[in-house]
Amino acid sequence: MFIHLGGEKIIRASELIAIFDISVEKSSKISKQFIQQAAKDKKTEQIGEEECKSLVVTQNKVYYSPISSTTLKKRAHQLLTN
Repeated sequence: MFIHLGGEKIIRASELIAIFDISVEKSSKISKQFIQQAAKDKKTEQIGEEECKSLVVTQNKVYYSPISSTTLKKRAHQLLTN
């Protein structure tokens, strides 16, 4: 199963670790450090040109998605319940 993250980016559902609202990047010292380290290791990717609304953490990358965390969580939940 796959999850569409926005633009032309699709990931395997099995790679998904977490979905966060973009505000977590600024609200938590630990999450800020995590994102900084991922950027330093070149493991971040911004999807499209639109404003980022969520962070999607996978086994190999952190994606900045223009789709809200609520919508992405609903998509992931639908995959799990089907």
